[in-house]
Amino acid sequence: MSTQHLPSRNTLAHARVLVVGDVILDRYWHGDVSRISGESPVPIVHINHEEVRLGGAANVALNVKTLGARVTLLSVVGQDEGGRQLFELLSRYGIENHMGEDPNMETIVKLRIIGRNQQMMRIDFEKEPNHEVLASMLESFKTFLSEHDVVVFSDYGKGGLAHIPQMIKMARVAGKPVFIDPKGNDWSRYRGATVITPNLQEMTNVVGLWSNEAQLHESANVLCSRLELSALLITRSEEGMTLIESGRVSSLPTETREVTDVTGAGDTVIATLALMVACGLDLIKAMALANLAAGHVVAKFGTATLTYDELKG
Repeated sequence: MSTQHLPSRNTLAHARVLVVGDVILDRYWHGDVSRISGESPVPIVHINHEEVRLGGAANVALNVKTLGARVTLLSVVGQDEGGRQLFELLSRYGIENHMGEDPNMETIVKLRIIGRNQQMMRIDFEKEPNHEVLASMLESFKTFLSEHDVVVFSDYGKGGLAHIPQMIKMARVAGKPVFIDPKGNDWSRYRGATVITPNLQEMTNVVGLWSNEAQLHESANVLCSRLELSALLITRSEEGMTLIESGRVSSLPTETREVTDVTGAGDTVIATLALMVACGLDLIKAMALANLAAGHVVAKFGTATLTYDELKG
């Protein structure tokens, strides 16, 4: 695909994206697998390497940052080791953030055990945050709105977006485009967003199965009308992407040459899409670049990002 519409580095450097949502610490334990346990018929993984990465909304923010734009991350973490590691990673990457700390919650941690370069198990550690802490973020959100061009809500269904209806209204009053990576079956709380970016399974959970493309487009248009959305961008894995706006449908085939790991691909899509709109591109051009970006990151292992040079090249 041509990148003729890719904004210049200078244009990207002046774009400002506000990311709000559930942050996750992605922890990886890598090891060798050479035998089966005598206690139970399961492989034994001898851990020899550990790493941590930004996940969830933090990975969305990192994707914006590595593409060369300005980003602010708004979220909540626990006062625990996972929270401290997230702060360290955000500082290392130079991501501006405003993080609430709740002593009564656990920072969301996803531990993946990797053997022979394959994920063998994932263990999740999480506890829903205290809503009072989230409520205290509304004033900060209002303050940050005036300083940013677009807003991205990264909803992983972990409780970090309990006040999203109020935040959407505030963003639209301020004239800021709103992009949402959805979760769950009730999208009524996303009413008034600019674009929602579900994957195929998420779309199916909300509108049901469809027998052909026309039926999908009709269901999507009804959903857009009911929720007062400008568009839906459906990510379709090996089938590419479909952008559905009022009276217009645009589809692109996948740009993926080799799939290594789809973890975090949705983060890259919404980060790139929102950033390109912040730079003045229309949704069709922004979708094309988001599709290309997704093709790059699924060729990498784990939650990943890409640079401006990778996208351009």
